[in-house]
Amino acid sequence: MALAIALCTGLVASHPALAQRYATRTVGGWTVSASKDGSGCFVTRTFGGDGDTTLLFGLDVDGSNRLSVLNENWSIKPQEALKLTFKLSKGGYPDHPVVGMASDGKRGFVTNFDPKFPDHFASSKALHIYRGTVPVEQLTLEGSGAAIAEMRRCVGIQATKPPGSPSETQRSARIPKDPFAPDAQR
Repeated sequence: MALAIALCTGLVASHPALAQRYATRTVGGWTVSASKDGSGCFVTRTFGGDGDTTLLFGLDVDGSNRLSVLNENWSIKPQEALKLTFKLSKGGYPDHPVVGMASDGKRGFVTNFDPKFPDHFASSKALHIYRGTVPVEQLTLEGSGAAIAEMRRCVGIQATKPPGSPSETQRSARIPKDPFAPDAQR
C-alpha cells in the first residue's frame, strides 16, 4: 500500500499540468486566484459599505490587464460606454474609457490599462474613481503590493504551462468512458 501511495504521489508531482496548479490564497487582504481558462490570474476584494463594492484586477500571461469594479446599487447598463477618471496615489488616468457590465447581481464596469498600471496599483494606497466631478468610488489599496506580487507569481506559473496542453478539467476523447469495462477498446 505504501508503495502504491508513493507511486501515485510521484506521478501527480511529475505531471506538468498538475504540478503547475495554483491554489487560491489570501494575501494582504486580497484574494489571489488563477483564471479558470489558465490564461492569467487576478486579485479581488469586496469592500463593505453601501452596495458592497467588489474590485477585480486581472493580469494575463501576455501582459494585458483588466480592472472591474461592481456595486449592487449602481445603474450603469451592460455595454454602456463611459469615460471615468482613475486617481491612484502614484499615477492617474483621466477620462479613461470603460464599458458597463453586470455580474452576480452587481453592475459596474470593466476597462484595461497600459502595462505600467499593475505597478501603479501595487504601489498606491488608494484608488479614487470619478465620473466627471461625481465620485464613483474611493477604495483603499492597502496590501495590494503583496497581492500584486503574488498575482505575478501566479501568472508566471500559468505561463509555464506547455502550449496546447489539455485543461486539467478536460478528459481526452480518446479515453473510454469506462476503461475497465470488459468491452473497452483502445
